[in-house]
Amino acid sequence: MGNCGTREESAVVSNAHHQVQQQQGLSLGSRIGIDSKKHNHSRSTSDLSDPSTPRNLEDFRKNAVLYTHIIAFTLFELETITKSFRSDYILGEGGFGTVYKGYIDENVRVGLKSLPVAVKVLNKEGLQGHREWLTEVNFLGQLRHPNLVKLIGYCCEDDHRLLVYEFMFRGSLENHLFRRATVSLSWATRMMIALGAAKGLAFLHNAERPVIYRDFKTSNILLDSDYTAKLSDFGLAKAGPQGDETHVSTRVMGTYGYAAPEYVMTGHLTARSDVYSFGVVLLELLTGRKSVDKTRPSKEQNLVDWARPKLNDKRKMLQIIDPRLDNQYSVRAAQKACSLAYYCLSQNPKARPLMSDVVETLEPLQSSGGSTNEASSTETAVRFAIGRVPDYRTHHRYGSSLGTAAGCRSPNPNCSPGGPAACRVR
Repeated sequence: MGNCGTREESAVVSNAHHQVQQQQGLSLGSRIGIDSKKHNHSRSTSDLSDPSTPRNLEDFRKNAVLYTHIIAFTLFELETITKSFRSDYILGEGGFGTVYKGYIDENVRVGLKSLPVAVKVLNKEGLQGHREWLTEVNFLGQLRHPNLVKLIGYCCEDDHRLLVYEFMFRGSLENHLFRRATVSLSWATRMMIALGAAKGLAFLHNAERPVIYRDFKTSNILLDSDYTAKLSDFGLAKAGPQGDETHVSTRVMGTYGYAAPEYVMTGHLTARSDVYSFGVVLLELLTGRKSVDKTRPSKEQNLVDWARPKLNDKRKMLQIIDPRLDNQYSVRAAQKACSLAYYCLSQNPKARPLMSDVVETLEPLQSSGGSTNEASSTETAVRFAIGRVPDYRTHHRYGSSLGTAAGCRSPNPNCSPGGPAACRVR
């Protein structure tokens, strides 16, 4: 995994969740695409009407909207900043393609601010990658937030598809949690990362039309030099339900070990699907264990199955906390974090908290190991603990300023990404 949240090769699984777990050769962190018998037909009406799943480039040309803060780079410019995509510039590789480090400045184009960047190059094989490329440009071209990775530009020439992001100096959360060579993250840093990621999801869920991230996992959480967490890789993001709709029906895509069980089994996608995935990541932060680890004893290989029953037991919950965190947290803080993970991982989606409630619960845990200033989160914790969670469509909405629309400056006028109005936020 590199600094742009690249993913491992996709794996297609054809049955329901319990059958998914039995698949042989499905690697940890693999992207999954599950078609149950209910989903063997062509894409649903919700899929076809959703601008995040475009049918062809002509649709985007007709609705071509590009935001002034997104740069349309030429292929030559991106070849220049990556030294013709030299192998020693590679940051990571995945199913989408390869990610390279580069540096833009006025030598590339007059007026460009000097900035290190990460350049993601689409693997030319396969339609799925192109669709995800369009989706990323659409969502990140409109949405701006401190906890979302910043899309700087894109390139679309002939069959070349590239994305240019801000460079994230500390790479992915996955690397910091699970690579043995790295220094273990402290309790305070882990709680700060959890809060930042939660704020990113809350922002998406509270858009005028909610955006469902759909692939929340440690490899897609990137860290800046000060460990600010930012969500990356919006290739699977979907515009959420609106009006009287309760969910979006779609072909199931996600990552094994992180996808919500009801979504895997039914294809019904809601913001609460993201909340479940957040609970898995929070559990990884608390335990220092991977969501799926085939090297562990059979009963401990699936982190949620092993840990969730212990999260609601005051005696057992402390036994599953990462031993590298000894003496870094208060018992009270650990109990609150474990309780939050417990409710996020509820089998009943309606019993899960809103991401805005998650933010409220995590904020008091940011200082002094979480041993102080915790009273303000008590009401929130009680509210979602007893199931009184307000509907996310009526909850507080975050504000954001969007770039002004402009004509496409891409060298290829037929592949100018169009911006879905559904992503506009107040």
